[in-house]
Amino acid sequence: MARYAEPMARLIEELKKLPGVGTKSAQRFAFHILRSSDEDAAALAEAVRGLKASLRLCAICNNVTDIDPCAYCANPARNQRLVCVVEEPTNIDTVERSRGYHGVYHVLHGTLSPLHGVGPDQLRANTLLARAERGEVDEVILATSPTLEGEATANWLANALRAFPVRVSRIATGVPAGSDIEYADEVTMARALEGRREL
Repeated sequence: MARYAEPMARLIEELKKLPGVGTKSAQRFAFHILRSSDEDAAALAEAVRGLKASLRLCAICNNVTDIDPCAYCANPARNQRLVCVVEEPTNIDTVERSRGYHGVYHVLHGTLSPLHGVGPDQLRANTLLARAERGEVDEVILATSPTLEGEATANWLANALRAFPVRVSRIATGVPAGSDIEYADEVTMARALEGRREL
C-alpha cells in the first residue's frame, strides 16, 4: 500500500474492516471523506457515534433497536403468538417486503457452524425457548437460509422446540418466481417438489 499520512492510513485500515471493503475501496472512501465538507464528515462521524451509543438488542426478540421492546414486539396490531425466526436483523426487511407476515420476530444473530466455533450456546435462542416454555407462542416459523448452516440451525431449533406445545414450521424453498426451471439445481428442484401444494 502507498504511504499515506498517519490519519489517512488509520482511516483506510478501519474502513478495510467493513465487510466487502478491500484496500482500493477503503482508499476511495477515505479520499471521498477527505474531500467532503467539514459538515458532511462531522455528520458521518456523529452517525457512527450515535449508532453505537443509541442502538441495543430488543430484550424479547434480539432485533437491533433504539427502543426496548422494539417496534415489532411493542406493536399490538401484530400477532405476538406467531414468531418468525431469522438469522440476522437484516432478514426482517426481506420478510416484511412480502407484506404477508403480521407476526413478530426472533433474531438468532448467526447460524450453527462448528467449523467457525458457533454452537447452540452462541446463538441467541434462549429467550425464544423461554417464551415457548411459558406458553406465549403458538407457532414458530423457521426462516433460516437454505444453506447447510441454515438447515442445521433450523433442525436444531425444531428439536429444541419439540419439548413445548408449539407448532413449528419451515419456510418453503424451491424455484424462484420468474426464473427458468432449466437453471434450478437438484436441491432446489427437490425442495420445490417436496413443498408442492394442491391447486
